[in-house]
Amino acid sequence: MANVSSEKQAQRVDYHAIEAMESFNSFVKRKNTFLFSITAVFLILYILLPILAFQPVLQQKIFGNITGVWVYSAGLFVMTIVLCTVYVKKAASFDKAAAAVLAEYHAKGGN
Repeated sequence: MANVSSEKQAQRVDYHAIEAMESFNSFVKRKNTFLFSITAVFLILYILLPILAFQPVLQQKIFGNITGVWVYSAGLFVMTIVLCTVYVKKAASFDKAAAAVLAEYHAKGGN
């Protein structure tokens, strides 16, 4: 029964009105800027590995018999963990911003 009630509430939301709100557009712009930039950083650094792996700069020994390729590869694991942590922390602020947009919509008389 609760599911039917929530479906009726979802049907009454005026998504066009929310899309027209400046706060919503600002929120989406900030979120997309963050997501696309963090994705670009990840992909660029990840794609560089096979390109740089056979270049002399990463073939040099850094620690004993460990070459730069191994250090770069380990750095990619660290980068992945860091980017995931940053995303999780940033997602919490995006959730708060989305809630603020919905609160503004309801304050203006939206259902």
